[in-house]
Amino acid sequence: MPSAPIAVVTGASSGIGAATARQLAASGYRVVLTARRKDRIEALAEELTAAGHQAMPYALDVTDRAAVDEFATAFRTIAVLVNNAGGALGADPIATADPADWRQMYETNVLGTLNLTQALLPALTASGDGTIVIVSSTAGHGTYEGGGGYVAAKHGSHVLAETLRLEIVGTPVRVIEVAPGMVKTEEFALTRFDGDTEKAAKVYAGVAEPLSADDVAETITWAVTRPSHVNIDLLVVRPRAQASNTKVHREL
Repeated sequence: MPSAPIAVVTGASSGIGAATARQLAASGYRVVLTARRKDRIEALAEELTAAGHQAMPYALDVTDRAAVDEFATAFRTIAVLVNNAGGALGADPIATADPADWRQMYETNVLGTLNLTQALLPALTASGDGTIVIVSSTAGHGTYEGGGGYVAAKHGSHVLAETLRLEIVGTPVRVIEVAPGMVKTEEFALTRFDGDTEKAAKVYAGVAEPLSADDVAETITWAVTRPSHVNIDLLVVRPRAQASNTKVHREL
C-alpha cells in the first residue's frame, strides 16, 4: 500500500493553519505540523492521530534559516507545502509606526515563506506532483490606512507567489495563492493589538458573519485537491459583508 502524501503546514498551532491541517489530514494527507509553540502542535497531532489520521508535530521558527534547512533534510519528497505562518502587528499610521513591527512582519510573512519554499522546493519537485500554497491576504492586493507594514509584507507574499510561478513553470510544482479578507480567529486581532481585547473586538464589530478559519481551510484544501493540471493561481475569499479592505457592512 503506498504511503500517504506529505503536507507541511506552517503556523499550524492555531487559526487557519490548524484548521487547514485538520482538513488536509481528513483528505488523506500525512500532515507535518510546524509552529513555534510545541505544546499546541503536539496537542493537535494527538487529536488527529486519535481520529485515525497521520500527523507529526515539529517545533519550528520559519525565520530561523538554519533550523528550516535542518527540518528539510528529513524529507525526500513532499506533496504539499502550505506557507501559512505570518500575521500583523500594530495599526499605526506610517508617520508613527514602529519599524521593529514592520521588520518582524516582513521576516515572518515574506522571508519565512521564502525560507520554507527554498528549503523544500527540491522535495516538492522530486514528488513529481508538488503544490505550494502561499496564504497571503487581501491586504496584499489593496492598501488601507493604518495597515502600511502589514500591507507591504503581504504584497511581498503576493509577489513571491507570482514570481515563483513564472520561474518554475514547466516543473511538476503548482503555486497557489489564497488571499483571505476578514477572518475572525482566536488570535489574529489580539496579536495585532498586543492583547488589547477592546481594540481586537472593534475589528469585527457589527459584522454578522466574518470568515472563519474553517472557511479558509476549506478553500485551501479545495485548491490543493484539484487535478494536477489545474492551478488556482489566485483565489480571493471574503465574507459577503466585506466588499473591499475599506468597505464593510456593519449592523450597529
